[in-house]
Amino acid sequence: MRTDKGSVAGFSADEVDRYLGIPYAAPPVAARRWQPPAPATAWTATRKATSPGSRCLQSGSGTGPGMSEDCLYLNVYTPAKRTGRPLPVLFWIHGGGFSSGSGDTQDGSLIARTNNVVVVTINYRLGVFGFLDLPGLSKQGAGNYGLLDQQAALRWTQRNIGAFGGDASRVTIAGESAGGHSVCALLASPPARGLFSGAIIQSGGCPSHTVKQAVARGEKYATAAGCSVTTADLACLRTKPASELQAAAKDFIGGVLSGPLPTSGVPELPVAPLDAVRTGRAANVPLLIGHTRDEVRSWARPFADATEEQYERAVRIEFGDEADAVLTHYPFSAFGDSYTGAYAFGALWGDSSTFYGLGGCQYQHLTAQYAKRQPHTYYYEFNDPHPPTGRPSDGFDAGASHASEMPYLLPSATSALLTPEQRQLSSEMVRYWGSFVKRGKPATPGIAAWPSYRAGKFMSLLPGGESRALTTEAYEARRQCAFWNSVDYDWLAVDPDRLAALAGVSQA
Repeated sequence: MRTDKGSVAGFSADEVDRYLGIPYAAPPVAARRWQPPAPATAWTATRKATSPGSRCLQSGSGTGPGMSEDCLYLNVYTPAKRTGRPLPVLFWIHGGGFSSGSGDTQDGSLIARTNNVVVVTINYRLGVFGFLDLPGLSKQGAGNYGLLDQQAALRWTQRNIGAFGGDASRVTIAGESAGGHSVCALLASPPARGLFSGAIIQSGGCPSHTVKQAVARGEKYATAAGCSVTTADLACLRTKPASELQAAAKDFIGGVLSGPLPTSGVPELPVAPLDAVRTGRAANVPLLIGHTRDEVRSWARPFADATEEQYERAVRIEFGDEADAVLTHYPFSAFGDSYTGAYAFGALWGDSSTFYGLGGCQYQHLTAQYAKRQPHTYYYEFNDPHPPTGRPSDGFDAGASHASEMPYLLPSATSALLTPEQRQLSSEMVRYWGSFVKRGKPATPGIAAWPSYRAGKFMSLLPGGESRALTTEAYEARRQCAFWNSVDYDWLAVDPDRLAALAGVSQA
């Protein structure tokens, strides 16, 4: 297969041609560290594309290929039997809190084969290498190198996907968790306009840091790395080995609510993504958006052994003047006699969207605002009560927790654990997603109709052929949105374990 930089040779398996580890930009090393992505160097001999490129440096060791700063690679999955007509493209952005993950952990073959579409998965710079912001670090892109990597991969797709049977005019960007955050940021980014024609946000909100917040984080990191924060001493960071920079990044990587995010107020993201979507300044393309039923329950685990007094103390720390009203709607006594605090916070956090606006009432309201301008807006809730990643462990039921829908769409080791009823749901979801990529709407013959959000409906995704469209009024009632929309509160500002500690909850 010929790309604009040279030929690549992949391999075929299960009726899908796979081209793995294709460089879409130059290695961001040495002088290119903390710079916008540069064009890849051309090659002459045919490049072997049968294994993924190195994963970007990240928290945790992971498995598979080693980690490296030289990590800007992508993978292409395309049906082995193609007609002459160009195929729609699904461009997948992995999650992992902007601190972990890689394109090779998502296998695009199932969606490609089932729907006759092309799938692209990518790596992008993570953690301190992708989202560090310090004055003078670079002329462009400080705080957003990872986001610029995603855009470089999209431009590669525009130039090259035709050679793989894809249609550059029909590219749907999609991602889960931080990948979903990325999709929202790309919707709001002027340089990304025209690079895609549709968007899928799975369990991702629209969070960002201001320049002031990002620089403060950067200065704290520089000190932790043993360097001065003055512009003249940036060379200290540039000359340090990558391993030392990564070792100093513990606080920069942070936790679920204290890690890196895109930086707004800069040319590539002039308006915060949340404000851009709310005010109609985001790209106006078809959108499929949704979340899992018990999105944040697993993150409430630090409150598993909380007493009623500690639970109420934590609610007062988080909600201040609104705490009495919150406790009236979410009393400790309503959540059983085991793991009570965890289930209670899982419910109120999930309904209130206090995790970066993820799931629940704020998430639904954001969708409603987007749908005012875009008729092809579709909302879902993944409602399988016992997905493989959320089955009870030691008595704690994580339910349909964050990322639990992933094995249903992109094959992984966990996919083998699906029951027959869950495999039926997987088949339906793959077809819904494929239909959206092909037509901008999840209209799929033979399975339940999925109305647009403008029709006042959302899709409840259930195993065993039980998926169905329900009214948004039913969603709002179950999530207590009338209450949450009537009170003033902010996103949770500290990680759950920190909040639990402040409330006096002891951790095992």
